[in-house]
Amino acid sequence: MSHLRYSCLMALDRDQVLRSAAALLTRKSTATMDEVAKAAGISRATLHRHFAGRDALVRALETLGIAECEAALDTARLDDGPAGEAVHRLVRALEPSGGLLAFLYTENQLFEGEEQNQGWARIDERLVGLFRRGQESGEFRIDLTPVWLAEALYGLLVSGAWAVSDGRVAGKDFTYMIVELLLGGARRAGA
Repeated sequence: MSHLRYSCLMALDRDQVLRSAAALLTRKSTATMDEVAKAAGISRATLHRHFAGRDALVRALETLGIAECEAALDTARLDDGPAGEAVHRLVRALEPSGGLLAFLYTENQLFEGEEQNQGWARIDERLVGLFRRGQESGEFRIDLTPVWLAEALYGLLVSGAWAVSDGRVAGKDFTYMIVELLLGGARRAGA
């Protein structure tokens, strides 16, 4: 087997393992590495070859989560049309990643200290820019900072993902609930 083909198979396997881990950890954040391996359909030894331990697995999931967020930001075309419509497109684009983001949100070590992945800062910057644009256009109220509106969006995304995962809310309502609550509070009176 050529080296290139072997590398592609390893990348595919690693991606499948990450997606299986994300699906399990979304439902059960305390899952053991044995449970992650079982969910991925591999042995613990194979899992260990891909990820030296839980921290390495969480860091790989963080990289996946950041990539999915950045792809959703691109898909949402944040600079096109009214800011409220861009928020709606963004929440819809983030919906498939909601569970992974909810899991990552609980992993405090990802957001502390100097080792914080700069991907989160890039995402924050783009979100804050979207809310600032909405304020500058008169669409969003100006007594709430763009940073707070971005934080509120994160909180609603995570809460929505948990509610859907627990079966307390229908998945088809995810985008509607988040956008309506966020923008209902963010919209400037008369806008």
